[in-house]
Amino acid sequence: MLKLLNLLKDGRFHSGEALGAALGVSRSAVWKQLQHLESELNLSIHKVRGRGYQLASPLVLLDNAAIAGYAEAAAWPTFIHESIDSTNAEGMRLAAAGQPAPFVVLAEQQTAGRGRRGRQWISPFAQNLYFSLVLRIDGGMRQLEGLSLVVGLAVMRTLQAFGVRNVGLKWPNDVLVDGHKVTGILLELIGDPADVCHVVLGIGINVNMQANAQVDQRWTSMRRELGAPVDRNHLVAVLSHHLEHELGRHRRYGFAAFQEEWEQAHLWQGRNVTLIAGATQVQGVVAGVDGQGGLRMCVDGVERVFSGGELSLRLSDDS
Repeated sequence: MLKLLNLLKDGRFHSGEALGAALGVSRSAVWKQLQHLESELNLSIHKVRGRGYQLASPLVLLDNAAIAGYAEAAAWPTFIHESIDSTNAEGMRLAAAGQPAPFVVLAEQQTAGRGRRGRQWISPFAQNLYFSLVLRIDGGMRQLEGLSLVVGLAVMRTLQAFGVRNVGLKWPNDVLVDGHKVTGILLELIGDPADVCHVVLGIGINVNMQANAQVDQRWTSMRRELGAPVDRNHLVAVLSHHLEHELGRHRRYGFAAFQEEWEQAHLWQGRNVTLIAGATQVQGVVAGVDGQGGLRMCVDGVERVFSGGELSLRLSDDS
Protein backbone atom coordinates (compact mmCIF):
# COMPACT_ATOMS: atom_id res chain seq x y z
CA MET A 1 0.00 0.00 0.00
CA LEU A 2 2.81 2.42 0.86
CA LYS A 3 4.44 1.75 -2.54
CA LEU A 4 1.21 2.73 -4.27
CA LEU A 5 0.91 5.82 -2.12
CA ASN A 6 4.44 6.88 -3.02
CA LEU A 7 3.51 6.63 -6.71
CA LEU A 8 0.40 8.78 -6.20
CA LYS A 9 1.77 11.32 -3.72
CA ASP A 10 2.76 13.83 -6.42
CA GLY A 11 -0.93 14.63 -6.94
CA ARG A 12 -0.81 13.86 -10.69
CA PHE A 13 -2.92 11.40 -12.68
CA HIS A 14 -1.53 7.86 -13.08
CA SER A 15 -3.16 5.21 -15.24
CA GLY A 16 -4.10 1.87 -13.72
CA GLU A 17 -1.87 0.18 -16.27
CA ALA A 18 1.17 2.27 -15.31
CA LEU A 19 0.54 1.75 -11.58
CA GLY A 20 0.19 -2.00 -12.08
CA ALA A 21 3.41 -2.15 -14.08
CA ALA A 22 5.31 -0.20 -11.43
CA LEU A 23 3.99 -2.43 -8.65
CA GLY A 24 4.19 -5.69 -10.59
CA VAL A 25 0.49 -6.45 -10.05
CA SER A 26 -2.70 -6.54 -12.12
CA ARG A 27 -5.01 -3.55 -12.64
CA SER A 28 -7.63 -5.27 -10.46
CA ALA A 29 -5.06 -5.55 -7.65
CA VAL A 30 -4.33 -1.83 -8.06
CA TRP A 31 -8.06 -1.13 -7.77
CA LYS A 32 -8.27 -3.10 -4.52
CA GLN A 33 -5.30 -1.20 -3.06
CA LEU A 34 -6.90 2.11 -4.07
CA GLN A 35 -10.09 1.12 -2.25
CA HIS A 36 -7.98 0.28 0.80
CA LEU A 37 -6.33 3.71 0.69
CA GLU A 38 -9.74 5.34 0.66
CA SER A 39 -11.39 3.19 3.33
CA GLU A 40 -8.51 2.62 5.75
CA LEU A 41 -6.58 5.89 5.42
CA ASN A 42 -9.54 8.12 4.54
CA LEU A 43 -7.76 9.50 1.48
CA SER A 44 -9.77 11.02 -1.34
CA ILE A 45 -8.83 9.71 -4.81
CA HIS A 46 -10.15 11.09 -8.09
CA LYS A 47 -10.94 8.48 -10.76
CA VAL A 48 -11.27 9.80 -14.30
CA ARG A 49 -11.84 7.52 -17.30
CA GLY A 50 -9.00 7.83 -19.77
CA ARG A 51 -6.72 9.63 -17.29
CA GLY A 52 -6.46 7.28 -14.33
CA TYR A 53 -6.18 7.98 -10.63
CA GLN A 54 -5.12 11.07 -8.69
CA LEU A 55 -4.91 11.93 -5.00
CA ALA A 56 -7.21 14.86 -4.25
CA SER A 57 -4.28 16.58 -2.53
CA PRO A 58 -0.53 15.90 -2.93
CA LEU A 59 1.16 14.22 0.05
CA VAL A 60 4.60 14.73 1.55
CA LEU A 61 5.33 11.67 3.68
CA LEU A 62 7.68 11.63 6.64
CA ASP A 63 11.22 10.71 5.65
CA ASN A 64 14.45 10.55 7.65
CA ALA A 65 16.58 11.87 4.80
CA ALA A 66 14.28 14.84 4.30
CA ILE A 67 14.29 15.62 8.04
CA ALA A 68 18.09 15.45 8.13
CA GLY A 69 18.24 17.82 5.16
CA TYR A 70 16.39 20.48 7.13
CA ALA A 71 18.22 19.89 10.44
CA GLU A 72 20.84 22.36 11.63
CA ALA A 73 22.70 19.63 13.51
CA ALA A 74 22.75 15.85 13.73
CA ALA A 75 19.21 14.62 14.36
CA TRP A 76 18.16 12.25 17.11
CA PRO A 77 17.69 8.64 15.94
CA THR A 78 14.18 8.59 14.48
CA PHE A 79 11.80 5.67 13.92
CA ILE A 80 9.04 6.36 11.39
CA HIS A 81 5.92 4.19 11.17
CA GLU A 82 3.19 4.14 8.54
CA SER A 83 0.57 3.26 11.18
CA ILE A 84 0.94 2.47 14.86
CA ASP A 85 -1.22 2.36 17.98
CA SER A 86 0.54 5.31 19.64
CA THR A 87 3.97 6.91 19.24
CA ASN A 88 4.18 7.21 23.04
CA ALA A 89 3.40 3.52 23.45
CA GLU A 90 6.04 2.58 20.88
CA GLY A 91 8.56 4.84 22.58
CA MET A 92 7.92 3.07 25.87
CA ARG A 93 8.28 -0.33 24.21
CA LEU A 94 11.58 0.63 22.58
CA ALA A 95 12.96 2.04 25.85
CA ALA A 96 11.96 -1.15 27.70
CA ALA A 97 13.71 -3.18 24.98
CA GLY A 98 16.97 -1.28 25.52
CA GLN A 99 16.95 1.33 22.72
CA PRO A 100 19.39 4.04 23.87
CA ALA A 101 17.80 7.44 24.51
CA PRO A 102 17.31 10.07 23.27
CA PHE A 103 15.34 8.95 20.23
CA VAL A 104 12.17 9.99 18.41
CA VAL A 105 9.15 7.98 17.24
CA LEU A 106 6.97 9.38 14.43
CA ALA A 107 3.91 7.99 12.69
CA GLU A 108 1.80 8.90 9.69
CA GLN A 109 -1.24 7.63 11.59
CA GLN A 110 -2.14 6.50 15.12
CA THR A 111 -4.88 3.97 15.66
CA ALA A 112 -5.04 4.56 19.43
CA GLY A 113 -3.56 8.02 19.95
CA ARG A 114 -3.90 9.27 23.51
CA GLY A 115 -4.41 12.67 25.05
CA ARG A 116 -4.44 13.66 28.69
CA ARG A 117 -6.97 12.14 31.11
CA GLY A 118 -7.45 9.10 28.85
CA ARG A 119 -8.90 11.06 25.94
CA GLN A 120 -8.48 9.96 22.34
CA TRP A 121 -6.14 11.99 20.12
CA ILE A 122 -7.58 12.09 16.61
CA SER A 123 -4.81 11.03 14.21
CA PRO A 124 -5.71 11.12 10.49
CA PHE A 125 -3.16 9.71 8.04
CA ALA A 126 -0.31 11.99 6.82
CA GLN A 127 -2.03 15.20 7.91
CA ASN A 128 -0.63 16.02 11.33
CA LEU A 129 2.47 15.41 13.43
CA TYR A 130 2.53 12.59 15.99
CA PHE A 131 5.91 12.95 17.68
CA SER A 132 7.35 11.25 20.77
CA LEU A 133 10.79 12.06 22.15
CA VAL A 134 12.17 9.57 24.69
CA LEU A 135 14.72 10.85 27.21
CA ARG A 136 16.70 9.13 29.93
CA ILE A 137 16.49 11.01 33.23
CA ASP A 138 19.34 10.60 35.72
CA GLY A 139 19.35 12.43 39.00
CA GLY A 140 15.78 12.39 40.21
CA MET A 141 12.67 14.49 40.26
CA ARG A 142 14.23 17.95 39.75
CA GLN A 143 14.75 17.24 36.05
CA LEU A 144 11.03 16.54 35.68
CA GLU A 145 9.81 19.77 37.31
CA GLY A 146 7.88 21.90 34.83
CA LEU A 147 9.02 19.70 31.95
CA SER A 148 5.69 19.69 30.11
CA LEU A 149 5.58 23.49 30.35
CA VAL A 150 9.07 23.72 28.81
CA VAL A 151 7.93 21.46 25.96
CA GLY A 152 4.98 23.80 25.41
CA LEU A 153 7.37 26.75 25.07
CA ALA A 154 9.45 24.84 22.52
CA VAL A 155 6.32 24.05 20.48
CA MET A 156 5.18 27.67 20.65
CA ARG A 157 8.60 28.88 19.39
CA THR A 158 8.37 26.33 16.56
CA LEU A 159 4.94 27.50 15.41
CA GLN A 160 6.07 31.12 15.57
CA ALA A 161 9.11 30.24 13.44
CA PHE A 162 6.69 29.04 10.73
CA GLY A 163 4.76 32.30 10.90
CA VAL A 164 1.77 31.23 13.00
CA ARG A 165 0.51 34.27 14.89
CA ASN A 166 -1.31 34.71 18.21
CA VAL A 167 0.15 31.50 19.67
CA GLY A 168 -0.01 31.05 23.44
CA LEU A 169 -0.01 28.47 26.19
CA LYS A 170 -2.66 27.02 28.47
CA TRP A 171 -1.56 25.34 31.69
CA PRO A 172 -0.47 22.64 31.82
CA ASN A 173 -0.11 21.02 28.39
CA ASP A 174 -1.90 22.85 25.57
CA VAL A 175 -0.81 25.25 22.86
CA LEU A 176 -3.57 27.48 21.49
CA VAL A 177 -4.03 29.93 18.63
CA ASP A 178 -6.73 32.54 19.31
CA GLY A 179 -8.31 30.19 21.83
CA HIS A 180 -8.32 27.20 19.47
CA LYS A 181 -6.22 24.14 20.30
CA VAL A 182 -3.40 23.40 17.89
CA THR A 183 -1.17 21.16 20.05
CA GLY A 184 -1.50 18.74 22.93
CA ILE A 185 1.35 17.39 25.04
CA LEU A 186 1.38 14.13 27.01
CA LEU A 187 4.30 13.09 29.25
CA GLU A 188 4.62 9.50 30.45
CA LEU A 189 7.23 7.93 32.73
CA ILE A 190 8.95 4.55 32.75
CA GLY A 191 10.97 3.49 35.78
CA ASP A 192 11.71 5.12 39.14
CA PRO A 193 11.46 8.94 38.98
CA ALA A 194 13.51 9.20 42.18
CA ASP A 195 16.45 7.41 40.55
CA VAL A 196 16.82 6.53 36.86
CA CYS A 197 13.85 6.61 34.53
CA HIS A 198 12.75 7.39 31.00
CA VAL A 199 10.26 10.09 30.10
CA VAL A 200 8.30 10.09 26.85
CA LEU A 201 7.43 13.55 25.59
CA GLY A 202 4.41 13.04 23.35
CA ILE A 203 3.51 15.98 21.09
CA GLY A 204 0.54 16.09 18.74
CA ILE A 205 0.39 19.08 16.38
CA ASN A 206 -2.49 19.79 13.99
CA VAL A 207 -0.52 20.56 10.85
CA ASN A 208 -2.45 20.18 7.58
CA MET A 209 -5.84 19.00 8.87
CA GLN A 210 -8.61 21.22 7.53
CA ALA A 211 -11.76 19.38 8.64
CA ASN A 212 -12.52 16.58 11.09
CA ALA A 213 -15.92 15.95 12.62
CA GLN A 214 -14.44 13.66 15.29
CA VAL A 215 -12.72 16.48 17.21
CA ASP A 216 -15.04 17.58 20.03
CA GLN A 217 -13.43 20.92 20.95
CA ARG A 218 -12.44 24.17 19.28
CA TRP A 219 -9.34 23.48 17.20
CA THR A 220 -7.21 24.88 14.44
CA SER A 221 -4.20 23.76 12.41
CA MET A 222 -1.07 25.34 11.03
CA ARG A 223 -2.52 25.14 7.52
CA ARG A 224 -5.70 26.87 8.62
CA GLU A 225 -3.68 29.69 10.16
CA LEU A 226 -1.13 30.05 7.37
CA GLY A 227 -3.38 29.39 4.39
CA ALA A 228 -0.93 26.89 2.88
CA PRO A 229 0.25 23.33 3.60
CA VAL A 230 3.27 22.77 5.83
CA ASP A 231 6.09 20.30 5.10
CA ARG A 232 6.02 18.04 8.15
CA ASN A 233 9.65 16.96 7.62
CA HIS A 234 10.69 20.60 7.96
CA LEU A 235 8.46 20.88 11.02
CA VAL A 236 10.13 17.87 12.68
CA ALA A 237 13.58 19.41 12.14
CA VAL A 238 12.60 22.82 13.54
CA LEU A 239 10.71 21.30 16.49
CA SER A 240 13.70 19.08 17.33
CA HIS A 241 15.97 22.11 17.27
CA HIS A 242 13.79 24.09 19.68
CA LEU A 243 13.28 21.07 21.95
CA GLU A 244 17.02 20.42 22.14
CA HIS A 245 17.70 24.06 23.03
CA GLU A 246 14.98 24.41 25.67
CA LEU A 247 15.59 21.00 27.24
CA GLY A 248 19.29 21.86 27.53
CA ARG A 249 18.40 25.04 29.42
CA HIS A 250 16.05 23.08 31.63
CA ARG A 251 18.75 20.53 32.52
CA ARG A 252 21.18 23.30 33.48
CA TYR A 253 18.92 25.73 35.30
CA GLY A 254 15.63 24.00 36.14
CA PHE A 255 12.16 25.36 35.49
CA ALA A 256 12.73 28.51 37.56
CA ALA A 257 14.67 29.93 34.59
CA PHE A 258 11.52 29.66 32.46
CA GLN A 259 8.97 30.89 34.99
CA GLU A 260 8.69 34.51 33.84
CA GLU A 261 8.66 33.82 30.10
CA TRP A 262 6.11 31.03 30.55
CA GLU A 263 3.79 33.35 32.47
CA GLN A 264 4.12 35.96 29.71
CA ALA A 265 2.96 33.35 27.18
CA HIS A 266 0.10 32.02 29.35
CA LEU A 267 -3.15 33.07 27.70
CA TRP A 268 -5.19 32.69 30.90
CA GLN A 269 -2.98 34.79 33.15
CA GLY A 270 -5.21 36.83 35.46
CA ARG A 271 -8.39 35.09 34.25
CA ASN A 272 -11.18 33.62 36.33
CA VAL A 273 -10.90 29.85 36.01
CA THR A 274 -12.21 26.56 37.34
CA LEU A 275 -9.66 23.90 38.19
CA ILE A 276 -11.04 20.36 37.85
CA ALA A 277 -9.52 17.44 39.76
CA GLY A 278 -11.78 14.42 39.39
CA ALA A 279 -15.08 15.32 41.03
CA THR A 280 -13.57 18.37 42.78
CA GLN A 281 -13.74 21.85 41.31
CA VAL A 282 -11.87 24.91 42.58
CA GLN A 283 -12.65 28.43 41.36
CA GLY A 284 -10.16 31.26 41.45
CA VAL A 285 -7.95 33.64 39.48
CA VAL A 286 -4.75 32.53 37.75
CA ALA A 287 -1.76 34.19 39.44
CA GLY A 288 0.96 32.38 37.46
CA VAL A 289 3.17 29.34 37.98
CA ASP A 290 5.74 28.55 40.64
CA GLY A 291 9.36 27.47 40.23
CA GLN A 292 8.35 23.82 39.83
CA GLY A 293 5.66 24.49 37.19
CA GLY A 294 2.67 24.28 39.55
CA LEU A 295 -0.32 26.56 38.92
CA ARG A 296 -0.66 29.50 41.32
CA MET A 297 -4.28 30.50 41.90
CA CYS A 298 -5.90 33.09 44.14
CA VAL A 299 -8.76 31.24 45.83
CA ASP A 300 -10.96 33.31 48.17
CA GLY A 301 -8.15 35.81 48.63
CA VAL A 302 -5.49 33.18 49.39
CA GLU A 303 -2.84 32.02 46.93
CA ARG A 304 -2.70 28.26 46.49
CA VAL A 305 -0.51 26.07 44.29
CA PHE A 306 -1.83 23.10 42.32
CA SER A 307 0.16 20.46 40.46
CA GLY A 308 -0.45 16.96 39.16
CA GLY A 309 -1.08 15.04 35.98
CA GLU A 310 -4.89 14.74 36.25
CA LEU A 311 -5.75 18.41 36.69
CA SER A 312 -7.70 20.31 34.05
CA LEU A 313 -8.25 24.04 33.71
CA ARG A 314 -11.34 25.78 32.30
CA LEU A 315 -12.34 29.40 31.99
CA SER A 316 -15.14 30.02 34.47
CA ASP A 317 -17.48 31.25 31.74
CA ASP A 318 -16.52 28.40 29.36
CA SER A 319 -19.49 26.11 28.87
